[in-house]
Amino acid sequence: MTNQLTLVWTEAGVRQTHTIKNGQPSKNPGTVRIGRDPAKCDIVLSHPSVSGLHVEIFFNQELQEYVVRNLRESNPPLVDGKILARGEAKLTSGSHIHLGQVQIDVVNVTEVAVTAPQTVLLFGPPAPGNSGPTGPSKYGLQCPKCSRISPYAHLSAGCPWCGTSLAAAVSVMLSP
Repeated sequence: MTNQLTLVWTEAGVRQTHTIKNGQPSKNPGTVRIGRDPAKCDIVLSHPSVSGLHVEIFFNQELQEYVVRNLRESNPPLVDGKILARGEAKLTSGSHIHLGQVQIDVVNVTEVAVTAPQTVLLFGPPAPGNSGPTGPSKYGLQCPKCSRISPYAHLSAGCPWCGTSLAAAVSVMLSP
């Protein structure tokens, strides 16, 4: 099982959506940081009322819940209408986080079943009507970020869709 949290906010009149999954790659492993500084943050907001490094969100394995942690003493966030001067606050579906003048809404917190790819092993000739996988590439890699599957034959430096390194990707069997 993997847990995920979906955030929605509006910036410069454009609605933004970002889904956080526990264990996803980030600039600070184990957390997703939010603020104005693109060198330090995974989610970058441009509004001047947002601090360079404002908060981080992570999945607390022990409590099995998402939490937000304040990273600023002088510009604390509001979480569900309460100032989070220091420490952490639990996030649930419907939670609101105010970073300066930007409101971020938690629209969904879910537990998603991760199914292991099924592998069919064929011993001897295939049974009639079951030809098994065909073609030059029977296996591929599933991107750890966008979950798309790339056949080995089409790989170069990383995921062709999002550019993420496939060093930690799961090997999966491709459908014929």
